[in-house]
Amino acid sequence: MFFKKKPTAEAPILHAGDQDFDAIIAAEPGVTLVDFWAEWCGPCRMMGPILDEVAIEQEERGVRVVKVNTDMSPETAQRFNIQSLPTLMFFKDGEPEFEIVGLVPKPVLEREIDGLVDA
Repeated sequence: MFFKKKPTAEAPILHAGDQDFDAIIAAEPGVTLVDFWAEWCGPCRMMGPILDEVAIEQEERGVRVVKVNTDMSPETAQRFNIQSLPTLMFFKDGEPEFEIVGLVPKPVLEREIDGLVDA
């Protein structure tokens, strides 16, 4: 007996690079969570499904999730002084608020997003 896998919603995650990072961050007011990551980074890959869930669940609150591959966008990574991966940087209305370094559980992300959305 085989079971069909339930179709999952496509996570509304944007991908930004050196050329379009500023435009993407400034495009919408509100909270933007930026994930600085790389293909070779194990914790970054573990963070992926968590960010997918956050992007889907927080979309109607106006929260956006943007991913920046630091290997492909070294200028942006250098501009924000990204030293470790993954680094999650929280922006509000286009301005950086704070960052969290390392693998982060979903409840922590939700708490931080709630603090920015409700502020």
